[in-house]
Amino acid sequence: MRWITVLVCSVFLAGTAASVAAQTAPAKTAAPASAEGKPLAHETVTPVVLPPSPSAMLPEALDGWVVAEPPKSLPDPAQADPANAAALKEYDYAGGASVTYKREGETLTVRALRFQDASGAYGAYSSYRKNGWPKEDIGAGATSDHNRVLFWKGDTVVDATFSRVGPMSVGEMRELASHVPNPPGTRAMMPPILADLPQASLDGQTTHYAIGPAGYVGGGGVLPPDLVGFDRGAEAVTANYTLNSGPATLTIIDYPTPQMAEAQEPKIRAYLQAGSKAQPPWSKLLQDSDIASLEVRRSGPLVAIVSGDAIPEESHKLIEMVHYEADLTSIPQPTVSEVAKTAKLLVSIAAFVIVGSSAALLLGFFLGGGRALYRIARGKPASSVFDEEFIRIDLREEWDERPKTIKEPHPEG
Repeated sequence: MRWITVLVCSVFLAGTAASVAAQTAPAKTAAPASAEGKPLAHETVTPVVLPPSPSAMLPEALDGWVVAEPPKSLPDPAQADPANAAALKEYDYAGGASVTYKREGETLTVRALRFQDASGAYGAYSSYRKNGWPKEDIGAGATSDHNRVLFWKGDTVVDATFSRVGPMSVGEMRELASHVPNPPGTRAMMPPILADLPQASLDGQTTHYAIGPAGYVGGGGVLPPDLVGFDRGAEAVTANYTLNSGPATLTIIDYPTPQMAEAQEPKIRAYLQAGSKAQPPWSKLLQDSDIASLEVRRSGPLVAIVSGDAIPEESHKLIEMVHYEADLTSIPQPTVSEVAKTAKLLVSIAAFVIVGSSAALLLGFFLGGGRALYRIARGKPASSVFDEEFIRIDLREEWDERPKTIKEPHPEG
């Protein structure tokens, strides 16, 4: 029986060891190895972020429109728009999709472009939108050009082209905009530089936001891109104004620091003063401007340039409305020294002792005085020491240290 027991235990242990080895073998073979076949130490794994699914960006059916063919993914800016790939890259292009819908012999082609945040989406939208296109009420902002509808919402720009525009085309685009989600947190914030544009006489359909040279040129920039300083982290916004004396174009450049703006302002001023001798040559917008109305002004990290055909007085009034207001948050600093803290602690202790002593005296006065008044009201002395019925026990005994004299003889003699 002893040998049978040992044999059963040996078979059980061998099976357990084999199962453990089988479970750990895949983990060993999955370990990365170098060219020599040795495992690499401290190997880091980089997660792969896939672009959003095309079917998740655009619906399969839309107000009678159905998908004619599978959606096409546009992970690269060159695939989304080869002519404006550089501008899309500047605006932090994150992916896109293209879908063709059909309904009763008509065609609707929709291209959705997604960016890292709402600032990039608005910049791309402003770069695509041309001055003079009418405004539409779709998403966060929209425009149209014949059978083409362009709108943006959140971090997505949607470019739709109808084979034939009908009375319900705008409503269909509103339904499409309802399927576009809004990004969470700060990704939904608009570019802060837009708040620096004066709102009086502003033509909102001419605002163009740029964070790079390609987007700036595509949006009709006035200055040469190299002079703006996009390589230093600058952002620019350009907008047209309808003044009483004529149209004016306002360009605002936001630099990371006021020092950078202070260093760039003289260069821009010198370029405008050079006129026909400027290098590179002036753009058509500058050539069509009234030279007397050209003006440059700095306010903090902002550099504003006004151009156009308005009179100098109105151009100067427009550029004076550009004002940078710093939003500072003060951090409280400790102003009390350690000596003052110690003195305050000692004063608090002394006050506590005084208050406690005063409370004890008042409590004793009220209790003792109340007892005395009570005794007096009963016809007794105020103190119980003089009470006649007071019982006194004298436990003291006088000690006589003198030896006692024996006057009688001892009984035993």
